[in-house]
Amino acid sequence: MEIERKWMVNGWPEGLPLLETYRMDQGYISVRPTVRIRREALEGGETKLILCFKGAPGTDGLSRQEIETEIDDELFGKLEALIAMPLIRKVRRTYLLPDGNHLEVNCVDEGMATAFWYAEIEYRTEDEARSWNPSCAGLEDYLKDECTGKPGSSMGAYWERTRMQDICI
Repeated sequence: MEIERKWMVNGWPEGLPLLETYRMDQGYISVRPTVRIRREALEGGETKLILCFKGAPGTDGLSRQEIETEIDDELFGKLEALIAMPLIRKVRRTYLLPDGNHLEVNCVDEGMATAFWYAEIEYRTEDEARSWNPSCAGLEDYLKDECTGKPGSSMGAYWERTRMQDICI
Protein backbone atom coordinates (compact mmCIF):
# COMPACT_ATOMS: atom_id res chain seq x y z
CA MET A 1 0.00 0.00 0.00
CA GLU A 2 1.30 3.43 -0.95
CA ILE A 3 0.22 6.24 1.39
CA GLU A 4 1.47 9.68 0.40
CA ARG A 5 0.82 13.40 0.16
CA LYS A 6 2.03 15.61 -2.71
CA TRP A 7 2.76 19.30 -3.22
CA MET A 8 3.70 21.45 -6.19
CA VAL A 9 6.96 23.26 -5.30
CA ASN A 10 9.58 25.55 -6.80
CA GLY A 11 13.16 24.28 -6.68
CA TRP A 12 15.02 22.23 -4.11
CA PRO A 13 14.34 22.89 -0.41
CA GLU A 14 16.97 24.58 1.72
CA GLY A 15 18.36 23.55 5.08
CA LEU A 16 17.49 19.84 4.98
CA PRO A 17 20.04 17.00 4.92
CA LEU A 18 20.27 15.46 1.44
CA LEU A 19 20.16 11.65 1.59
CA GLU A 20 20.32 10.59 -2.07
CA THR A 21 19.82 11.68 -5.67
CA TYR A 22 18.30 9.59 -8.46
CA ARG A 23 18.07 10.19 -12.18
CA MET A 24 15.01 8.52 -13.64
CA ASP A 25 13.30 7.84 -16.94
CA GLN A 26 9.72 6.62 -16.82
CA GLY A 27 6.97 5.83 -19.25
CA TYR A 28 3.42 4.56 -19.10
CA ILE A 29 1.93 1.51 -20.75
CA SER A 30 -1.41 2.49 -19.20
CA VAL A 31 -2.57 5.28 -16.90
CA ARG A 32 -5.94 3.74 -15.88
CA PRO A 33 -4.91 1.51 -14.21
CA THR A 34 -1.33 2.72 -13.91
CA VAL A 35 1.24 0.41 -15.47
CA ARG A 36 4.63 2.09 -15.64
CA ILE A 37 8.28 1.34 -16.34
CA ARG A 38 11.08 3.27 -14.67
CA ARG A 39 14.86 3.31 -14.91
CA GLU A 40 16.24 4.51 -11.56
CA ALA A 41 19.92 5.40 -11.40
CA LEU A 42 21.17 6.20 -7.91
CA GLU A 43 23.93 8.80 -8.10
CA GLY A 44 27.14 6.92 -7.31
CA GLY A 45 25.25 3.63 -7.14
CA GLU A 46 23.31 1.04 -9.06
CA THR A 47 20.61 1.34 -11.71
CA LYS A 48 17.34 -0.55 -11.31
CA LEU A 49 14.67 -1.25 -13.92
CA ILE A 50 11.20 -1.33 -12.37
CA LEU A 51 7.79 -2.42 -13.61
CA CYS A 52 5.07 -0.83 -11.46
CA PHE A 53 1.32 -1.38 -11.16
CA LYS A 54 -0.86 1.06 -9.20
CA GLY A 55 -4.50 0.71 -8.29
CA ALA A 56 -7.08 3.48 -8.19
CA PRO A 57 -6.61 5.99 -5.36
CA GLY A 58 -8.95 5.99 -2.38
CA THR A 59 -11.59 8.68 -1.96
CA ASP A 60 -9.22 11.16 -0.30
CA GLY A 61 -6.33 10.41 -2.69
CA LEU A 62 -3.97 9.42 0.12
CA SER A 63 -3.56 5.71 -0.55
CA ARG A 64 -3.64 3.07 -3.25
CA GLN A 65 -2.28 -0.39 -3.92
CA GLU A 66 1.16 -0.46 -5.55
CA ILE A 67 3.17 -3.42 -6.83
CA GLU A 68 6.76 -2.91 -7.98
CA THR A 69 9.05 -5.55 -9.37
CA GLU A 70 12.52 -5.38 -10.88
CA ILE A 71 12.81 -6.46 -14.50
CA ASP A 72 15.78 -7.18 -16.76
CA ASP A 73 17.24 -5.05 -19.58
CA GLU A 74 15.58 -7.13 -22.28
CA LEU A 75 12.03 -6.74 -20.92
CA PHE A 76 12.57 -3.05 -20.17
CA GLY A 77 13.74 -2.50 -23.76
CA LYS A 78 10.73 -4.33 -25.17
CA LEU A 79 8.31 -2.32 -23.02
CA GLU A 80 10.05 0.95 -23.89
CA ALA A 81 9.74 0.08 -27.60
CA LEU A 82 6.06 -0.77 -27.07
CA ILE A 83 5.50 2.68 -25.51
CA ALA A 84 7.25 4.27 -28.53
CA MET A 85 7.34 7.78 -27.00
CA PRO A 86 10.05 9.72 -25.18
CA LEU A 87 10.17 8.76 -21.52
CA ILE A 88 9.68 11.38 -18.82
CA ARG A 89 13.01 12.48 -17.33
CA LYS A 90 13.19 13.16 -13.61
CA VAL A 91 15.74 14.04 -10.99
CA ARG A 92 14.66 13.06 -7.49
CA ARG A 93 16.42 14.20 -4.36
CA THR A 94 15.47 12.70 -1.02
CA TYR A 95 15.83 14.82 2.13
CA LEU A 96 15.62 13.84 5.80
CA LEU A 97 12.91 15.63 7.78
CA PRO A 98 13.30 16.34 11.53
CA ASP A 99 10.65 13.70 12.37
CA GLY A 100 12.49 10.98 10.41
CA ASN A 101 10.19 11.08 7.37
CA HIS A 102 11.68 11.55 3.91
CA LEU A 103 10.78 14.42 1.59
CA GLU A 104 11.21 13.38 -2.05
CA VAL A 105 11.52 16.36 -4.39
CA ASN A 106 11.29 15.81 -8.15
CA CYS A 107 12.34 18.01 -11.05
CA VAL A 108 10.41 16.74 -14.08
CA ASP A 109 11.50 17.20 -17.72
CA GLU A 110 13.98 19.95 -16.84
CA GLY A 111 14.62 22.33 -19.73
CA MET A 112 11.32 21.57 -21.46
CA ALA A 113 8.41 24.03 -21.66
CA THR A 114 6.34 21.59 -19.59
CA ALA A 115 8.93 21.23 -16.78
CA PHE A 116 7.72 21.37 -13.20
CA TRP A 117 8.64 20.43 -9.62
CA TYR A 118 6.73 18.43 -7.05
CA ALA A 119 7.42 16.96 -3.62
CA GLU A 120 5.93 14.00 -1.80
CA ILE A 121 6.13 12.25 1.54
CA GLU A 122 5.20 8.61 2.05
CA TYR A 123 3.68 7.66 5.40
CA ARG A 124 3.15 4.46 7.36
CA THR A 125 -0.56 5.11 8.00
CA GLU A 126 -3.35 7.29 6.64
CA ASP A 127 -3.79 8.85 10.10
CA GLU A 128 -0.12 9.87 10.10
CA ALA A 129 -0.54 11.35 6.61
CA ARG A 130 -3.65 13.32 7.60
CA SER A 131 -2.08 14.70 10.79
CA TRP A 132 1.34 15.67 9.38
CA ASN A 133 1.78 19.44 9.11
CA PRO A 134 4.54 21.09 7.02
CA SER A 135 5.11 23.63 9.80
CA CYS A 136 6.51 20.87 12.05
CA ALA A 137 9.48 20.74 9.64
CA GLY A 138 9.62 24.50 8.99
CA LEU A 139 8.31 23.91 5.45
CA GLU A 140 4.99 25.76 5.56
CA ASP A 141 6.12 28.20 2.84
CA TYR A 142 7.75 25.53 0.67
CA LEU A 143 4.88 23.01 0.95
CA LYS A 144 1.99 25.46 0.61
CA ASP A 145 0.47 24.13 -2.65
CA GLU A 146 -0.83 20.66 -1.77
CA CYS A 147 -2.18 18.63 -4.70
CA THR A 148 -2.89 15.28 -2.98
CA GLY A 149 -5.87 13.70 -4.71
CA LYS A 150 -6.33 16.69 -7.02
CA PRO A 151 -7.52 15.55 -10.48
CA GLY A 152 -4.87 16.05 -13.16
CA SER A 153 -1.93 16.27 -10.74
CA SER A 154 -0.55 12.73 -11.17
CA MET A 155 2.45 11.77 -13.27
CA GLY A 156 0.06 9.68 -15.39
CA ALA A 157 -1.97 12.81 -16.15
CA TYR A 158 1.25 14.63 -17.06
CA TRP A 159 2.14 11.73 -19.38
CA GLU A 160 -1.23 12.06 -21.11
CA ARG A 161 -0.85 15.86 -21.50
CA THR A 162 2.71 15.80 -22.80
CA ARG A 163 3.18 12.48 -24.60
CA MET A 164 -0.23 11.32 -25.75
CA GLN A 165 -1.95 14.50 -26.91
CA ASP A 166 -1.38 13.67 -30.59
CA ILE A 167 -2.38 9.98 -30.37
CA CYS A 168 -5.68 8.97 -31.99
CA ILE A 169 -7.29 5.77 -30.77
